[in-house]
Amino acid sequence: MSPQERAGLTALGAVLSPLEGGGLKTEAVAQRLSAAISLGVMVDGQQLPSESDLAKQLGVSTMTLREALAVLRQQGIVRTKRGRGGGSFICASAETLEYTSLARLQQMSLPELRDLGDEQFAIAGAAAVFAARRGLRADIARLRTLVDRLKVSTEQVSSRRADSRFHIEMAVCAQSTRLTRSQVGLQAELSTLLWLPRLELDPAAEATVHQDLVDAIEREDDARARELAESNTESRIRRLVALRLELNDR
Repeated sequence: MSPQERAGLTALGAVLSPLEGGGLKTEAVAQRLSAAISLGVMVDGQQLPSESDLAKQLGVSTMTLREALAVLRQQGIVRTKRGRGGGSFICASAETLEYTSLARLQQMSLPELRDLGDEQFAIAGAAAVFAARRGLRADIARLRTLVDRLKVSTEQVSSRRADSRFHIEMAVCAQSTRLTRSQVGLQAELSTLLWLPRLELDPAAEATVHQDLVDAIEREDDARARELAESNTESRIRRLVALRLELNDR
């Protein structure tokens, strides 16, 4: 990877980078924007760029973007104001995200949920390995900052953002554009589910796991880094599956 490419590889850049390949682009755009909100790139009350500018940034048609915004409006994450001074605005309160995430989890089948966990298992493990082999000092310092942020977090929203940002930054540390983009997509789908209050994730305990992972990356111990990343993913997905079963037993 050239210095120019390396300089352009950032978590925030990956969130709103152009979409690649085919598939359901409306859904993909909605997930990207959800990821931006989860990471704190876009916050409650913030106005989105114009439809033409945002569509161009994401590499999709204006029609596809409008369809994605309609999905987010239905979820209560975006509101659109018409007329002078109008536009689309973020309105994703913690309560709204919790409600929509619980509803989405309840609608997911167990095979879908486990498949999502399998993908996170693979991406997180690979990112940990290559971060240990390729990570730069500045990348590792960023990871430690996010660990500290998670450790002292007292709010569910800030905990979720620090945690999801950590996983994306670990892929950045691996110096892999594809892993970074994959992790952005996964965090868009998973982060609000994993940090549902009902799962009762302990920020301090999760920060300890992340700290051990960063230590392994800094030691260039790729086997230990993979083990920690994969075991943490397995533990979280087990809890998520248990909550999904509980919700549908009612």
